[in-house]
Amino acid sequence: MSSENSSADDVQRVWDVVVVGAGPAGASAAYAAAVAGRSVLLLEKAELPRYKTCGGGIIGPSRDALPPGFELPLRDRVHAVTFSNNGRFTRTRRSRQMLFGLINRPDFDQQLVEHAQKAGAELRTGATVQRVEQHGSAVPDRRTVAVVLQGGETLLARAVVGADGSASRIGAHVGVKLDQVDLGLEAEIPVPETVAEDWKGRVLIDWGPMPGSYGWVFPKGDTLTVGVISARGEGAATKRYLEEFTGRLGLAGFEPSISSGHLTRCRADDSPLSRGRVLVCGDAAGLLEPWTREGISFALRSGRLAGEWAVRIAEAHDAVDARRQALNYAFAVKAGLGVEMSIGRRMLAVFERRPGLFHAALTGFRPAWNAFRDITRGSTNLAELVRSHPMAQRALTVLDRRQADGRYPADGRPPAGDEAEVDGESAGGGESAAGGDVTS
Repeated sequence: MSSENSSADDVQRVWDVVVVGAGPAGASAAYAAAVAGRSVLLLEKAELPRYKTCGGGIIGPSRDALPPGFELPLRDRVHAVTFSNNGRFTRTRRSRQMLFGLINRPDFDQQLVEHAQKAGAELRTGATVQRVEQHGSAVPDRRTVAVVLQGGETLLARAVVGADGSASRIGAHVGVKLDQVDLGLEAEIPVPETVAEDWKGRVLIDWGPMPGSYGWVFPKGDTLTVGVISARGEGAATKRYLEEFTGRLGLAGFEPSISSGHLTRCRADDSPLSRGRVLVCGDAAGLLEPWTREGISFALRSGRLAGEWAVRIAEAHDAVDARRQALNYAFAVKAGLGVEMSIGRRMLAVFERRPGLFHAALTGFRPAWNAFRDITRGSTNLAELVRSHPMAQRALTVLDRRQADGRYPADGRPPAGDEAEVDGESAGGGESAAGGDVTS
């Protein structure tokens, strides 16, 4: 077991906040609590840096949630998006301004941890948490939580933040409930300079063959991150989709340096975010955008909130006050991220039935592309877009109603005469969606 800034008297020490997991959510929580002047211990079971299955797209909300002075270790800056519908009707949209950035997770996560350390948090790696206890002989008083490590060592804290990923032990303690589980498969493919140059500054998003599935290519210098995601239970079909996707891109002949898989999990609406003096955030809480399964911005934002409210819980002198602060944390998460997730669920429900509609809109209907551009840049989000744009409200309401009425059959094909028309606006917008570039 390796450690940094830890000592033999950790068992006797009572930390203000112990954070479990040093990904974006955990590092953000540790930073927020440390900046507030509290003693913070950040636990990570792996040695850092470590690989994580993740596309590595940093959209505006992620950028805006980073600590002050954080310089993104960007591998590329995206100014163009190529969309295709299961390999067909390919079209590229371009933007004069950067849409979003691309990072490698090991570099990004390591830098976040370093910022938490600079703020005063202490890091301990190689530390696997077996369980947390809020009652019993390991807990000296009602203001303390015991964090039990593999091997039996016990650490004490006034508050605990669980940020230990989608298979979270802390999430199990809290009782996190999930209502959407998806399988992502990804390959990191080193490519020659000529191939890398073709992809520089441009990503590909392909709407896939299974309901709710899509694939992506993210360029990162001399490596392409190629991945697909679909609902869990379609493992063989998801693997076949990745193979066919890679093949038709002409990348099958290149040997991946890493091939990996990962389950993403979205929380149910009534899933708890706390139990006693223990909070959960990020993947451990099932917080991610249900349609795109984007999780970095949700991890950064919920982690910061968890760190801020963990400080208040640490200061609470009784269970009633601790409960009040935990409820305030839950309210803050639900009022922001929860609203975005509810809109994302509605978008996913329609996308599962009508991927062609989304493709036609994004490639041929300028307001839809403008919305995509604004969301990735961070000037708005799905919830704000629907709240502030009457046309978006009407469109989603119409799609919801048609979905509920069963007007979209299971195969996703629209009934005759129902070709992508919402509120009198053709999704084609008068422009062909079959090819060509458009600059906004």
